[in-house]
Amino acid sequence: MSTILAGIDLAWVSTRNPTAIAVGTLSGHTLVLQALLTELYGVEQIVSGLSEIRQLHGVTVDGPTVVTNATGRRSCENQLTREYGGRKAGCHATNLSRYPDSDGVALGNWLQSQGFRHLGDRAGRWQLECYPHPALIEIFRLEERHLYKKGSVAQKRDGQIRLANMLLSLESSPVLALQIPEQFRVHFSQSRISELRGGALKHNEDVLDAIVCLTIAGLYQAGYDSKVFGAASEGYIYVPQVQCIESTGIS
Repeated sequence: MSTILAGIDLAWVSTRNPTAIAVGTLSGHTLVLQALLTELYGVEQIVSGLSEIRQLHGVTVDGPTVVTNATGRRSCENQLTREYGGRKAGCHATNLSRYPDSDGVALGNWLQSQGFRHLGDRAGRWQLECYPHPALIEIFRLEERHLYKKGSVAQKRDGQIRLANMLLSLESSPVLALQIPEQFRVHFSQSRISELRGGALKHNEDVLDAIVCLTIAGLYQAGYDSKVFGAASEGYIYVPQVQCIESTGIS
């Protein structure tokens, strides 16, 4: 039996910056990318895109979906930073003062209204807040955060190419085999990424991030080991704790 999952790279201010959604089908331990929804602006467009995915079962969101603290960092952000900060994968601060009308919270509330429970039972609809940086550390057993979001244009291109190759290497994973159909491989093309800049480079980053989130969704649904920092009542972050491939062969 197959399960429909989605991974969302949520823009923190989604009316100004685009959000990307990767949709996939999990059958056993094989996850097949089925669709990419990109250039979504605002919660309304995100919700509209999700509403059109038939039989959607689980959703991972890279963005804060539960925020209850007035100032500072959420407890889950402090906990995760204590564990991964030394590996350059700590968290930014999220609070009601900085984000009084958080798009992530609005999205989480909408998902909840549709029956997607935070950290829900895998037999029913569920949603998770995830964080790609520590997830990539665990999935690929990296020493520290993989850098692909900051630096010069050349550094961002190089980081994206390495991330794309890491994701492609999951095709042979005995844990969760990620299958990328030909029509989506343009986003993984070294020659194409090497020519991107500006908004086009950022758009490709969003797509790859959404696919990372989809991979995290597959690992959750498959029931692999994980850690949850925080709690659903006050804010949480889910991080898988499983190595998916022995070696990527990528320096």
